[in-house]
Amino acid sequence: MNESKKYDCSRGCTIERAESGELECNYRQGCCKLEVYDWLEGVNQEQYDEFFEVRFKNTRKGIYKNGSGQSVKTGDLVIVEAANGHDLGIVTLEGPIVGRQMKCKKINPETYEFKRIYRKAKLFDIERWQEAIAREHETMIRSRQIAAELGLEMKIGDVEFQGDGTKAIFYYIADGRVDFRQLIKVFAEEFRIRIEMKQIGARQEAGLIGGLGVCGRELCCSNYISSFQSITTSAARCQDLSLNPQKLAGQCGKLKCCLNYETAAYMDAQSRIPKVHNPLEFEDGLAYLMKTDILREIMYFSYDPQSLANLYPLYAEDVWDIIRMNRNGEKPESLKNDSEPVAPEFVTAVGDDAINRFDEARKRKKKKKSRGGNTGQKKAQNEAVADSKPVEQKVEENPGEKKQGGHKGNKGGRRNNNNNRPKKDKPAE
Repeated sequence: MNESKKYDCSRGCTIERAESGELECNYRQGCCKLEVYDWLEGVNQEQYDEFFEVRFKNTRKGIYKNGSGQSVKTGDLVIVEAANGHDLGIVTLEGPIVGRQMKCKKINPETYEFKRIYRKAKLFDIERWQEAIAREHETMIRSRQIAAELGLEMKIGDVEFQGDGTKAIFYYIADGRVDFRQLIKVFAEEFRIRIEMKQIGARQEAGLIGGLGVCGRELCCSNYISSFQSITTSAARCQDLSLNPQKLAGQCGKLKCCLNYETAAYMDAQSRIPKVHNPLEFEDGLAYLMKTDILREIMYFSYDPQSLANLYPLYAEDVWDIIRMNRNGEKPESLKNDSEPVAPEFVTAVGDDAINRFDEARKRKKKKKSRGGNTGQKKAQNEAVADSKPVEQKVEENPGEKKQGGHKGNKGGRRNNNNNRPKKDKPAE
């Protein structure tokens, strides 16, 4: 692996210094946040030939119009128009898929004022861009210190420099309104650049930083979510999830976005499941609802409200019929005739999140090894003592007769012969 090669995952590119001293920057699609797969690659539509999607740091993207006259393709570094000066970005999409993105973002190509692509980036543009990127981390640390000194209740999550190094965007999080007029003055004197303050939420900050979720995949907020919806605990309640804040909260500290993925399916299934407030009446007694499998639409009843040993499953349609019969004063015969009792299918997960749950087994193994080592040492000492003493041979008068200590040898013989012992699953013949 080349040590001089650097991977900038925040911008989705690799930076490498060539032998001639030139700085080479290449687009790396695997690191691109909010990546879109171009499933229309190779399809030509003339109305979208001039439009390109340009990506900057993290999740900041934009649709630009090529006004340079140069042929631009995916992966090129381009100089684009900015509010003040110019910026440098990487082209991530081209062709008719850009039209799909414009429809998704509700951009009308006939009325929208697109910013322009000036030209492809040259070597000195990339050098200045990398110099500006090198200042971002130190600027973020210093800006946090200044905000703390001024006593402002805000958190600066990220800093992004413009490609020409004349402007910086400060992304901050705050619960309420913050008067940062004095803060901007201090920033301008400290960093000698133009300042833009942009407020974001906790979910947007997680998307900017990125990471892996508990599912093992990339965070949804940095992978594809661009518009965030409100998530409440009712989404967890309708899915029968335990209201544990440690398991329901994501890395942003808010409820996980994936709670809304299956909520519609659960609500649709619950609309066909009756709400049983009272026990069902049968000829042989009352049946109490113990649990419900929402997606399978199966309800489990028991004659004993304090026990989960014998559960009788019923489909939601059958429960509707039994409720109507009870309202009319009719009682079915019994649950025992229709179905057999089943054991509960759910398994408790208490203790799965304990970090030291494997320590006890390891300690036992270590103890066994240490005991085996001690017995080996003792055995070696006994053999040495035995070699130093004369050996006495003892001959039994009647070897066929059993003595008092003979049952130990027979017992040991039974332990070695395990084939004659009956197994637990099958009865002994």
